[in-house]
Amino acid sequence: MKAGGEKVSDNSKQTKFVPYVPSSKSLPEMTITAIILGIILAIVFGAANAYLGLRIGLTVSASIPAAVISMAILRGLFRRNSILENNIVQTMTTAGEAVGAGAVFTIPALFLWDVPVSQGLIIFIVLTGGFLGVFMMVPLRHLLIVREHETLPYPEGTACAEVLKSGEEGGSNAKLIGIGLLVGALVKTLGDGFKLFKTEVETGIANFKNAVVGLDTLPALLGVGYIIGPRVAGEMLGGGLLAWIVLVPTISFFGAANGTPIFPADVPIGELDAWGIWDNYIRYIGAGAVAVGGLITLVKTLPTLFNSAAATLRGVRANKGQMKPAPIRTEMDMPTKYVVIGTLVTILIIAFAPITDVGLIGAIAIAIFGFLFVSVASRIVGIVGSSSSPVSGMTIATLLIVTLVYKATGFTGMEGMVAALTVAAIICTALAVAGDVSQDLKTGYIVGGTPWKQQVAMMIGVVASGLVIGFILILMDNAYTMGSADLPAPKAALMKILAEGVLGGDLPWNLIFIGAAIAATLEFFGLNTLVVAVGIYLPVHVSSPIMIGGFVRYFVDRSAKSAEERKERADRGTLYASGLIAGESLVGVIIAIMIYFGVNIRDTAISPSNLIPFLIFLALAGTLWYISVRGKKLHAK
Repeated sequence: MKAGGEKVSDNSKQTKFVPYVPSSKSLPEMTITAIILGIILAIVFGAANAYLGLRIGLTVSASIPAAVISMAILRGLFRRNSILENNIVQTMTTAGEAVGAGAVFTIPALFLWDVPVSQGLIIFIVLTGGFLGVFMMVPLRHLLIVREHETLPYPEGTACAEVLKSGEEGGSNAKLIGIGLLVGALVKTLGDGFKLFKTEVETGIANFKNAVVGLDTLPALLGVGYIIGPRVAGEMLGGGLLAWIVLVPTISFFGAANGTPIFPADVPIGELDAWGIWDNYIRYIGAGAVAVGGLITLVKTLPTLFNSAAATLRGVRANKGQMKPAPIRTEMDMPTKYVVIGTLVTILIIAFAPITDVGLIGAIAIAIFGFLFVSVASRIVGIVGSSSSPVSGMTIATLLIVTLVYKATGFTGMEGMVAALTVAAIICTALAVAGDVSQDLKTGYIVGGTPWKQQVAMMIGVVASGLVIGFILILMDNAYTMGSADLPAPKAALMKILAEGVLGGDLPWNLIFIGAAIAATLEFFGLNTLVVAVGIYLPVHVSSPIMIGGFVRYFVDRSAKSAEERKERADRGTLYASGLIAGESLVGVIIAIMIYFGVNIRDTAISPSNLIPFLIFLALAGTLWYISVRGKKLHAK
């Protein structure tokens, strides 16, 4: 037999996969050192993704940066040489990323309603959702990861396994993340901390009333643009330009002569500037577009959904109850009885815990939609990756169905909306965690990890990040205010609007339908409707720096002379970009903590110039290009 993650033939007709560390060999895995490091990184990347999700409604994968940092620390500092330890660390880190995503896509809606939100409630939501995501994925591991190893690639999980296997480069690669973190933190500190310069550049267009373009000169947005690439970044910017140089001026032009306020604004349109029109009208149009974009994404995956459900049922029947832990180390899952008991106890706690009011209806909905959508999400991320999983669409579908059921049973008003949002938040967290743990289990399967140890590690990561995510959300709200231009929380704002629309409250439905119609029209252009819709909802100031990051990635790729060189450049740039994101995000959280404890932060920048922040941002983009393109020479020194 050959080790190293290869396929070998035995005496049977089937081909047997042999992981990098074969089952016959044991290495240090879930050690105290790995757990402590994993907890720290889970909290760090959970906070970073929470900040990013509140700013732009998107999050980024933490598995590869976590794997690189883990190798640098465990191998470089502690002189430990176990790939399985590194795998446990990256598994715990992605738990923080998933919890951050699940929380910020839903829970901030409670802040927008001015509902008293306790840390206990947030912790309850993310822990129950996170545990369900892990529990419900356990019985699917053998079916999706093992039996369909050849057909479900799990791109992030496979890529992370390759990074772990090439661990001798970890120290060098970790420097790129460290440099990016320091640079991102420095720019954020000087701009939004000491207020030495503005971090937002804005200008109108001559003779074009209320047409505005702008740029948030933030390192994280540049890094996001590089990672997602020019096509997705361009579609997002297209949505922003549609809103700010088409819809805003159009509303301004046709409403200028009307002296009567038009709902939902309380002043005439002629008295509103571009930001006023965006706040009162465009955000509702964008919300309608995002809702329909999410549903379109879900509908497009319906064939996969039905095929996934059918394949799962066929697999369970084929196994005939044999999905029990095997004596081989690399095939040992968490014991079935613990999974069943844990799932049932979690559902019962959700149903009867006094901290929420979802009731038995909400708990049953969580059980049904939880397992259905977890199985779908786990299979979909195996095909298209976690970043393309329609988590938003499935969460929207859950919210709409639950709110309709609540309304039919007379459970309406604010209590009904909060309960429906709580159900959606638990489902969203479960889906995010299930998708990430699926990628992690794929990584573990390739490198030879022990499944039950990864599953336990994921739960530890959920607890670690879940205990602090509430504190972070409350800090961010106190410092920047949920729903403001500084912290729009786009996905959560959409959940709020949908719950209000079904269970009561006046909404400008015409605006929402306009956004829905725009999204439906965009679908016929072959665009990523959801991405464009997010661009419509967010200020163009957010989309434009993302596009600059996409431009950097485009020129980096185009100038490469071979596919190998292109991949090397992309990998180095991605690590540096991940550092930029983490550095700015962490400083953003630190600034929020300082504001919370009464530290005086200047309201305005010392320099009002638009040129200085613009030049700083271009220089930042230049460093990203230089490290990506010149990386090979730097590595050779």
